[in-house]
Amino acid sequence: MTITPTVPERAAAQAYLRLVETARAVLSDPGLAPLAAVHLASPMAEADEALRRAGLSGNEARLLRLAAGLREGTAPGPREGTEPGARGDLASEPS
Repeated sequence: MTITPTVPERAAAQAYLRLVETARAVLSDPGLAPLAAVHLASPMAEADEALRRAGLSGNEARLLRLAAGLREGTAPGPREGTEPGARGDLASEPS
C-alpha cells in the first residue's frame, strides 16, 4: 500500500530520519557518545516539533510507515492541496 504524505507529514518523517542518522553517528563514535545529549538535543527538538505540527504525536505507526517510504524512495509527493503555502503547511505558518 502506498502512503501519500501531506507536506507536514513528509517534514516530520524527514526530521525523524535526521534524528535517527544523527543518533547513529553520535552513539557509534566513542568520543561523541558521552556527549550524546548535547549532540541530540537539537534534532530531537526538531523532530518533536515536526511531529506536533503534522499531528503525528502518538501515531508512531504512521510515522514509521512514512519514514520507511521516504528511506526506500517509495513515498510519493504530498497530497493534492498540501503544496507549499497551502493551509496547514509548515511554510504557511508564521515564524
